[in-house]
Amino acid sequence: MELQTRVEVVANRQPIEYGERLMLAGSCFAENMGAKLTDARFEVDANPFGILYNPLSVKSCIERLLDGKKFVADDLFEHRGVYHSFLHHSRFSDVNEEVCLDKINERLAFSTGFLKKTDWLLVTFGTAYVYRLAETDLVVGNCHKLPERNFVRMRISVETIVNEWNSLIGDLQAANPDIRILLTVSPIRHLKDGAHENQLSKSTLLLAVDELVRQNGCCSYFPSYEIVMDELRDYRFYADDMVHPSGQAVSYIWERFCATQLSDSARKSLMEWEKLKRALEHKPFNRDSKEYLLFLKQNLHKLQQLNEKSVYFALSTEIERVREQILSFEQ
Repeated sequence: MELQTRVEVVANRQPIEYGERLMLAGSCFAENMGAKLTDARFEVDANPFGILYNPLSVKSCIERLLDGKKFVADDLFEHRGVYHSFLHHSRFSDVNEEVCLDKINERLAFSTGFLKKTDWLLVTFGTAYVYRLAETDLVVGNCHKLPERNFVRMRISVETIVNEWNSLIGDLQAANPDIRILLTVSPIRHLKDGAHENQLSKSTLLLAVDELVRQNGCCSYFPSYEIVMDELRDYRFYADDMVHPSGQAVSYIWERFCATQLSDSARKSLMEWEKLKRALEHKPFNRDSKEYLLFLKQNLHKLQQLNEKSVYFALSTEIERVREQILSFEQ
């Protein structure tokens, strides 16, 4: 008996390998995948401007990274004693203007260098609705709780997204000819827009992404939205707010991602690391037993083997920690 609608995910023709750099940009779903990739010991830079939801704000973020132009005091605004940037998430905000600028520009400098050498850009679009600052027509990445009267809200079209992103993809390829772009649509519903409006928004994003993949050979698509909507449609796969996917749902999507977007060798290395990581997290019943000492020595040997075989894991910290545990035991 089949009790689930299975979403077929096409394996990527150029799968992700360990040792490749990955930059993620977009909604909080990009944050979830970024955390999983980081934990899996991939080289990752996730959301250098913080969480961004609409395609135009994500485009502005990438454009600024390509340009590398520093932010100055005139790029900030102050509201209720806190300094913000309309292009950044509030994690960069601060009560001190200089501190706010320092946080923004330090991350900008790092991510500008990372983007020029990155192998993959993973982009998650969350909504097709944008907020334009009424005074300047600037599309903001975050309204920072300013009064709604300061903004004009609108749903951008498929054509606008495709045209803007085709232009950006051209600039990306000029700066980094070998870059590959993996697009996805966030499964997180924006119910503040309204149920019907959310569906229109997601449909706009899906049509735009499909067109971008069709027109650009460097682009591919991962159906995270479809997996949640069709395979995980039960509310037990949602967090308490009934909007965000639960931890179990994120883990399931991660499994589907690994199965279709990683190479065979990358999946094998990942399985080795996950097994070893569980062993390192194990809490023994008796830390003074000879069996535990043997267990530590076995873990040290496995860590050294994996580190030598796959230098991108950078396991020196874990190796040193286990060595110290062994030394402490033997003393």
